Amino acid sequence: MHLKLIISMVKTTVTDRIVEAAKTAGGTGATIIPARGTGIHEAKTFFGLTLEAQTDVVLFLLEERLVEPVLNAVYQAGRFKEPGTGIAFVVDVERAVGLESQIEYFRQEVEKRNA
Repeated sequence: MHLKLIISMVKTTVTDRIVEAAKTAGGTGATIIPARGTGIHEAKTFFGLTLEAQTDVVLFLLEERLVEPVLNAVYQAGRFKEPGTGIAFVVDVERAVGLESQIEYFRQEVEKRNA
């Protein structure tokens, strides 16, 4: 089984929406890490203080054949086409352990989508 990791950075107001969309598309869950960052759409200031939107890094570990539907669901739910809403990208996972409880689920999801 070949695994991939979707890494997404979104505003916290979007996190629950993309996690639910990912689950609907075949994901088993997510790891959510609070973060902050900067991009070309800079944060606003108020009396010299920077007002940064809260950001989450959301990680989805998936069997490779589930990546495309989950990534598309995250893209749509996060409204990533709009500037400053978030990004997502995929990286290969060389090895992973502790997934015994999810392997059967991944297998069933892949079979269901290939039927």
